[in-house]
Amino acid sequence: MPTEGSAGVKSQKAWTVLTDAAPQENVPARMTWTVGALCRAMADALDARFNPVVLTGEITGFTRAASGHCYFTLKDDTGQLRCAMFRRAASLLDFAPRDGQAVRVHGRVGVYEARGDLQLVVERMAPAGQGALFEQFLQRKARLEAEGLFDAGRKRPLPAWPRGIGVVTSPDAAAWHDVMTALRRRVPHIPVVLAPALVQGALAPASLMQALRALYALAQAPQPSVHVDVILIVRGGGSMEDLWAFNDENLVRLLAASPVPMISGVGHETDFTLTDFVADLRAPTPTAAAELAATDRQALLQQLQTLARHADRALARQIDRQSQSLDLLASRLGRPQSRLQDQHRQLERQAHRLQAALRNPLQRAQLQWQSLHERERRARSQALARPTQQLEHLAVRLQALDPRRVLERGYAWLSDAQGQALTRASSLQPGQRISATLVDGQVPLQVLPRAE
Repeated sequence: MPTEGSAGVKSQKAWTVLTDAAPQENVPARMTWTVGALCRAMADALDARFNPVVLTGEITGFTRAASGHCYFTLKDDTGQLRCAMFRRAASLLDFAPRDGQAVRVHGRVGVYEARGDLQLVVERMAPAGQGALFEQFLQRKARLEAEGLFDAGRKRPLPAWPRGIGVVTSPDAAAWHDVMTALRRRVPHIPVVLAPALVQGALAPASLMQALRALYALAQAPQPSVHVDVILIVRGGGSMEDLWAFNDENLVRLLAASPVPMISGVGHETDFTLTDFVADLRAPTPTAAAELAATDRQALLQQLQTLARHADRALARQIDRQSQSLDLLASRLGRPQSRLQDQHRQLERQAHRLQAALRNPLQRAQLQWQSLHERERRARSQALARPTQQLEHLAVRLQALDPRRVLERGYAWLSDAQGQALTRASSLQPGQRISATLVDGQVPLQVLPRAE
C-alpha cells in the first residue's frame, strides 16, 4: 500500500488497511479506523440520516460562557442529549432559558470530535408549545387586520375629562391594585367601576366578554348611576400561554364594538396581545393604562389657575379701555347750560349801560338812544330767544343720549372679550365669557346653554 513518502501520492487517506497475516483467499479484510475519522464518518451519517431535527425536552445544567455560547443538556423520561447553542443563535433568544424549563429546539445532531460525544447544535429555541401558539397568533392577527379591526383610522381619542372609568380585570390580581393606586393618586374625584373577570385559563375569554358587556350596558344607559367614558382591560405579565385569553377572536371583535374608547394594558412592555392592536390605545403596563386614562388632577388645577389669571388681566384691560371711552364721550358732550349763562351775563351788562345813559345831560338824546337800545334789546332778546330755545332743546336731546341716563333706567351694555357690543342672542355661544356694563361698574358673565 502506498505510504506518505511514495512517489505520486498527493495526500494520505483517512484510514488504512492492516492484516495480521498474509492475505488468504475468500477472507475479507477488516477496516481499521482512526478515532477522528470514525467520528467524522459518524457525523456524516447522522447528518445525512436525521438533520435537521426538531426536539422537545427539559433543560438541565444550563450555562452561558463568557464567549456568549450556551451549553446545556436536553432530557426527557427516556434519554438525554448534550446541546450547544453558539453566540449568534443565543443572541436571538427572546426569553431567558432556565433549568427545568420545557423547550422546543431546532438544530443539527452530530458528533463533537474532541470528546467523541453525541451533540446537538441548537439553532433556534422557544418555550415548549409557544411555537404553535405563536403561529396561531400570527394567523389570527393577519385575518383580523385584513378585516380592518386594527386600522388607525378607527382609533378614537381618549376623553380629556372622563366622568367615570371602567376596569376589566381580576380583583385578586396585582394589576387591579396597581390601577387603583395610580387612579387614587391622579384623579381621586373620578369614580371607578370594576367589572371582575378571569384573566387566565380556558374560561377567561367568556368571563372577560361578560364583564365588557356589563360595562357597555352602563356606558349606554340613558341615566346611569355612574358614567363610564373610558374602559381599561388590564392584566399583569406572563408567558404567551398565560396571556392567551387576550388573543381570543370573539373577545377582540367585542372590543372593536366598544361604545367608548378602550385602553389595553396587558402584560409587560415586551408583551403583545391582539387586544393591544384593537384597542384605541395600547399601554405598556396596567399602571401606564391608568395614567393614560385621565389627566392628573393637580395638572388640571394648575391649568385652571393659569386661565383664571389670564381672564382677570384681560377683564381689567377691558374695563380700562371702556372707562377711557366713556371719558372721551363725556368730554365731547360738554355742558350747554354754561353757554346760556354767558348770554345772560352779556344782557345784564347792556342793561347797566342803558341805566347809566339816562343820567347823562343829553337826556333826550339818551332817551332816544335808550328807546333805540330798548328796541335793539328787544330785537336782540327775540333773536337770542330762538337759539336759547334751540340750545335748551339740544341739551334735552343730549341728556337723553347720555349712556349713563340709559344705564340709570335699568339697562346694561353687553360686550364680548374684545370689547365689541353684543346686540343679538344668536351671536352668543354656550360657555362664552361676556361683560355687562352697569351704571356703577362692570360685571363678568358667562353664557349658559339654552334650556330645551
